[in-house]
Formats: sequence, structure tokens, C-alpha cells
Amino acid sequence: MTLADTTTKNPASSGKAAVRPTVFVDGASGTTGLEIRQRLDRQGDVTVKSLAEDKRKDPAAKRALMGEVDLVILCLPDEAARETVALIDGMGADAPKVLDASTAFRVAPDWTYGFPELTPDQADRIRAARKVANPGCYPTGSIAVLRPLTDAGLIPQDYPVTINAVSGYSGGGKSMIESFEKGTAPAFELYGLGFEHKHLPETQTYANLTRRPIFAPSVGDYRQGMLVSIPLHLETLPGQPDGAALHAALAKRYAGSAYVSVMPLDNAATKGGRIEPEALNGTNKLELHVFASEKHRQAVLVARLDNLGKGASGAAVQNMRLMLGLSDAGAD
Repeated sequence: MTLADTTTKNPASSGKAAVRPTVFVDGASGTTGLEIRQRLDRQGDVTVKSLAEDKRKDPAAKRALMGEVDLVILCLPDEAARETVALIDGMGADAPKVLDASTAFRVAPDWTYGFPELTPDQADRIRAARKVANPGCYPTGSIAVLRPLTDAGLIPQDYPVTINAVSGYSGGGKSMIESFEKGTAPAFELYGLGFEHKHLPETQTYANLTRRPIFAPSVGDYRQGMLVSIPLHLETLPGQPDGAALHAALAKRYAGSAYVSVMPLDNAATKGGRIEPEALNGTNKLELHVFASEKHRQAVLVARLDNLGKGASGAAVQNMRLMLGLSDAGAD
């Protein structure tokens, strides 16, 4: 029934001699799943189990395999993810931990949000959780910039936030990928202009905003890489902070972080007021930048990440490692 069946249950739950924890990636043929498998193939402390091709849509085979592993990573459409979670919920003591990469459970009260850098104790919450929702790519950048500033009171919770973002086409699903790779897509386009983008609920919730932000995503003719930018009128903020105050709050929150870096205000790489989206491709890194003008009392906060890395598969591997009691190093 299964492939790569070389270990059994994690000793943390079974009391057996130390063995490598086991993982099943459900939906490993999609973009996120393929990226996760490639990252897992580079790690020597996790065993990946798989269903044989002819058993992929067999619920009984899937249930049996899930009973053998420590953690299941779901890389499925929302409805399929809900169905599989219902199956896991019915397994009782045999149920594995579950990490879901869809949008189905990101604001569900009984799930833990999988952004380890969200708050100082979020990584510990993920370690202790049995159900973790992997964040979306756009929310990862947006929340990383906004949450420290709302927590510090530098941005009010009811502030009218506008989020602009551009991503490579790999984040848009099969049809978008095909249109760009066939040359039938435009070089650049705005989308999500119906104000109902599926990433808005988690962005508002975990950025700690009471007012729904305006979100204007876009896609460019390149495969991967992302910029999320948030403009601010500094005189409209409490205490009228300058760029240095915003930067200091971000730097304090992410001090010592392995994956999130707050770049210097005078970062040589961004002098001239430009920043491109592809510099972190292939990594689980996230860079935060503060561009500010004291002359005009304006600022733009920018997050740069790989939408397939810290925005999806890299984050999933980081969360997986926390959930399995492993070091979170090695998510790249």
C-alpha cells in the first residue's frame, strides 16, 4: 500500500526507542506539495511515507497510512482538506497531527496559526498543537509588518490599512501557471478587485485589526518571489512616529529570528528607493524594510519573501519541524 515505509510512530507518543518521525504529504503533486517534498528530501531526520499511485483516491488506504504516521501535511483544495480532516478527527487515538496548507482552517478557533514569528510564544504554541494552519503567502508578509506595530500601539487597530502586493505567477494555481508559461497571460495584472480575496480574513485577524484592510494583489510575469507593501501617512498615527520608531518596533519583535530579518534603514541594497521581488527565492527567509521620508512624513513598509518559500512550502517545513519536536532549522 505504501512506499518509503521505513519507520513507525514517533517515540514521543509510543515510548519506543528513538526513531525518525514519519510524515505523509497528501497532495504532493501540486506546486506546494512538490516544493515540500523537495525540501524534505534534503533532510535526514524525517521519513516521508507515500500512497501508491493506484491508492491515492482510496479513503481506506489513506486512513490506514495516516494511522501509521506522526504528521500529515495537507496540500489540497479547501473542500478536500475539510474531508480529510474529518477523516482524521474520526481516527481517535490513532489520529496523526495535521498541518493544513489550504485556507480552510486559518481562522478556525481550534486550530493554531502557523506563523511561528507572530508573537514571542507562537512557536511554542505550534510545538504543542495537533492542528496547525499554514499561513497564506500574502498574509505572511502583511502580518509580519503590521502585527508588531499594532501590538506596540504605533498603528491603531482601526487604522484604514491598504496593502499592495505583487507575486510571481506560481502562487496562482494551475490555470494561471499554464497561461503565463504558454505566453498567453499579460505581463502584469491586478486581480482580487472584488474585495473578497480569501487571504483577507487571516490578514485582518492576525494583524490584530478591527477594520477590514483594503488589499490589492497583483501578479507579474515571473515564476516566484513576492513584495508586500503598506503605505502610511505618519501624521495620522498615534504620536506621529518617524521611520526610526517603526523600524525599532519591528527590530525588537524579530531580534534573534532565524528567518525574519529587519533590514537597516540605510540598507545599501535598497538605496535609490528600489526593491525587487526575487532576491529570496529558494529560501524560507523574510525581509522587512522601512522606507520613510521625514520631509513628507510618509513611509512605506515592505516585506520581501519567496511565495513558495516562507509564503508556502518553507513555512510548512518549519512548522512541521516544530510540531515533531525537531529544531526548526533546516526549513530552507
